[in-house]
Amino acid sequence: MDRSACFHDASQMAERPLDSDAGLVRASCRLATARFLEDIVTILRETAREIAGSDGIAVVLREGDASFYAAEDAIEPLWRGRRFPLMDCVSGRAMLDGATIVVPDIECDPRVPIAVYRLTSMRSLVVVPIGSPEPVAALSAYWCASVIPDDGTVRRLEGLARHAAAALDRIRPSGP
Repeated sequence: MDRSACFHDASQMAERPLDSDAGLVRASCRLATARFLEDIVTILRETAREIAGSDGIAVVLREGDASFYAAEDAIEPLWRGRRFPLMDCVSGRAMLDGATIVVPDIECDPRVPIAVYRLTSMRSLVVVPIGSPEPVAALSAYWCASVIPDDGTVRRLEGLARHAAAALDRIRPSGP
């Protein structure tokens, strides 16, 4: 892949003609009526990239001690269908820590499995855990350039994750 085709800086991100706040409202309305895990994953896959203004997103589910890359929407294939140990991927670490991770440059962050990322054009990312108190999923947004996503982008992704968590709580079977 020609990395120059997707290279941009933070100022170009701000100039993108996105209505990301409206996208978050639409996504939250759709999540409020989701009935199955597959519906929630689909809604996140179809909406998160616009909300973040990113070059790619991945929806990652926690499966025991593994992260399962269930869905993605990106300019190139990433890791859909693959599993990684929670401790060996950034999405897994976000789930384990229950905290958002912002990585402006993958080359400079020891939490990033650099050998895996060097196979892609992705250079920056934000990962937000989904679910509380123990996250059961994560939403990752990727950029082809080294950028520091603005606070609004991070807040929108965290808001989307909160709506997804509420949808997951609603569809989860209640106690025994």
